[in-house]
Amino acid sequence: MYQAIVFLPLIGALIAGLAGTKTFQNMGSDADVYGDHAAHAQTGHAQHDHHGHYDGPAWPMYLTTALLCISAVLSWIVFYGFLNEGHDVKVEILRWVNSGTLSANWTLRIDALTAVMLVVVNTISALVHVYSLGYMSHDEHQPRFFAFLSLFTFAMLMLVTSDNLLQLFFGWEGVGLMSYLLIGFWYTRESANAAAIKAFVVNRVGDFGFALGIFGCFYMFQSIELDTIFAAAPAAVGKTMHFLSWEFDALTVLCLLLFMGAMGKSAQFLLHTWLPDAMEGPTPVSALIHAATMVTAGVFLVARLSPLYELAPHAKEFVVIIGAITAFFAATVGLVQNDIKRVIAYSTCSQLGYMFVALGLGAYGVAIFHLFTHAFFKALLFLGSGSVIHAMSGEQDMRKMGGLAPHIKKTWILMVIGNLALTGFPFTAGYYSKDAIIESSFASHSTFAFALLVVAALCTSFYSWRLAFMTFNGKSRADIEVQSHIHESPNVMLVPLYILAAGALLAGFIFAPYFIGHEEALFWGSAIHRGPENEIIHEMHNVPEWVVWSPFIVMVIGFLLAFLFYIRNTSLPKKLAQMNWPLYQFLLNKWYFDEAYDFLFVRPSMWLGHFLWKKGDGFVIDGMGPDGVSARVVDVTRGVVRLQTGFVYHYAFAMLIGVAALVSWFTFGGAH
Repeated sequence: MYQAIVFLPLIGALIAGLAGTKTFQNMGSDADVYGDHAAHAQTGHAQHDHHGHYDGPAWPMYLTTALLCISAVLSWIVFYGFLNEGHDVKVEILRWVNSGTLSANWTLRIDALTAVMLVVVNTISALVHVYSLGYMSHDEHQPRFFAFLSLFTFAMLMLVTSDNLLQLFFGWEGVGLMSYLLIGFWYTRESANAAAIKAFVVNRVGDFGFALGIFGCFYMFQSIELDTIFAAAPAAVGKTMHFLSWEFDALTVLCLLLFMGAMGKSAQFLLHTWLPDAMEGPTPVSALIHAATMVTAGVFLVARLSPLYELAPHAKEFVVIIGAITAFFAATVGLVQNDIKRVIAYSTCSQLGYMFVALGLGAYGVAIFHLFTHAFFKALLFLGSGSVIHAMSGEQDMRKMGGLAPHIKKTWILMVIGNLALTGFPFTAGYYSKDAIIESSFASHSTFAFALLVVAALCTSFYSWRLAFMTFNGKSRADIEVQSHIHESPNVMLVPLYILAAGALLAGFIFAPYFIGHEEALFWGSAIHRGPENEIIHEMHNVPEWVVWSPFIVMVIGFLLAFLFYIRNTSLPKKLAQMNWPLYQFLLNKWYFDEAYDFLFVRPSMWLGHFLWKKGDGFVIDGMGPDGVSARVVDVTRGVVRLQTGFVYHYAFAMLIGVAALVSWFTFGGAH
């Protein structure tokens, strides 16, 4: 069963990708490459539909979807087993790498943490596949899309089932590659290509640190097997690592390097810039990347390596700081964004910050619980926004929406449910998981994290309801032509939203006892390790009442402010922006990180490349080589060649000159 869960998506991807694409017709049309009848819109501009036309077989999308659904059902069976005191399992697939002391077999590690990730990845992926049956139905490159989607899922499954760091790195790079291919799926669009390259390059920065961390683990423990590393880690406490003239704590360095990979993959502060641009891909891709796969890989990594992080308190403190800053930063930027998908993207970035705060505090189960609940309501919001874009003929700018609620009531209700869960409305999924993170930050006496998370919760409530009010309420700001085509999405796109809405409402209530309640130790077993002095789960249940109520209070304040700004007095946002123009521009331009990175890294790199090209390659190498010695040899050769005329009298004349010179030498000099 475990092999089927992991390899069914791969089988579907290979069959659809290799056999399904052979019957493509009309493959070269630039207009049709855009395919998607909804999400190809350029940000902030009204679009015209570029309806693709697909004449190929429909079986590739149905095959990949069916196999994903089977994998999802099997994942729930495995998960249910762990809810009822299941046992850890290891399934060896094949012998993989064996070189000297380096040994890594391809093994599936199945424990409670893996079971949770299998449910999240396969459930969301299966629903995204079903949703895409309608959303991508007109796309000319439909089989390629579904093949990539399934292959993306397989890479993530390899990551979460890994039993050693090499296998984990394989899945890690696999999701990076597939994100590049899916973000840039419409490859004739310059913006899509730029976004795909940006995501790939920024992640390479984080992955460089991750690779160094893996090398460091092998150097210290002579193994990359997780169990071997975990068993040897306590003996490494206090050991130092010499670098240049400094000594560093070895475990702290390793954990920071490994976390650097998590920062890139999960879009944490400083390595976050790729995430909003990932919106250039089709909306189902956005949902899969942001809710279930790529961005959750970093959270999973730190939770999986909890035995190491428990022994490196300084590294955990750094994780808390980065997570808190990320939650606050992304929430503030989300306040003023106008692209409906970008608002939700920054929300994802902010919620990932919450998860890392919990990880850094040692509340690993709380972090995974928020990952679990977040997958439902964030996928709901992304796919719901896709339904809005579908209704608006490809428009993504909320300033050109409004008044949609009467026209697409089902989508409106589903988006409201997603908002309630995201903002932590009582007894929804987010209420149980997000509030638990805020309570744990207070219980651990991390005032810095607690303050930033509460402010982020206020911002989250405001921008979530801002999105809802600007999109569904008030008067329509859309063009007359667009208004005439507004329609509800088909059932094939709505049914996945119904299921996700049920998860957004019930996942917290049902599963809280197992993840963070009285049964959490029994559920997690050995999948998550907490040191003997780590009592965070017990302490978070004993915080003062005002701490428990603080997320609810700021949620209400955020809702009331959004209602005032976008329902009661719609002139206030513009007035406030004009009164605080520098701050507004600062937030609108995302704290100017893109501009700063362009100035600090991109331009110097381009200048250096141009200098090495012109001065190094052109002037030195070409000047010394092809344009130097080689050129002079050619010049001399050409001069010599001119002497070879082919006329006998020229050669006779040259011989006479030679004889005359020889006689002269003997006559005047040779006699001596």
